[in-house]
Amino acid sequence: MRALTKALVSATAAVGIAAGGLATAGTAMAAPAPAQQQAASADAVAPLAVVNLGLSTAEAKKVQDWLKRYHGYNGARDGQLGTNSWKAFQRGLAKHHGYQDKIDGIVGPNTVKALQRMLKKHWNYNGAIDGIAGSGTQAAFKRFANGNPT
Repeated sequence: MRALTKALVSATAAVGIAAGGLATAGTAMAAPAPAQQQAASADAVAPLAVVNLGLSTAEAKKVQDWLKRYHGYNGARDGQLGTNSWKAFQRGLAKHHGYQDKIDGIVGPNTVKALQRMLKKHWNYNGAIDGIAGSGTQAAFKRFANGNPT
């Protein structure tokens, strides 16, 4: 009988320790991060993406000049096609080349498809309208950049 009592006490203690460990782990997992840590995480994603699609800085500056002239780009002429450059480009693509998505400056498949339509119509792009900015799209984009004098 004494051995059975000892076994039950040991098993009960083990279950209690395990349950307490799980309760503590659950509380630790559910606790929100401190505000300072949350702010640091938000800062980590703050830099804007630059998507030059194979253009050099000089070529991207030519594109920014063209965007400023025709599509309301008012950012820096820095040769970095970031969010504001692509928002201006999306405005032009929406007006002339069937872009129907958000004007958000993100170079996703719909932006690339509209860019490919523009490049096919005016800059000798002969690839698929597939939303993938492969080597053919990038070569035609270079022709576009170099064909629009500053």
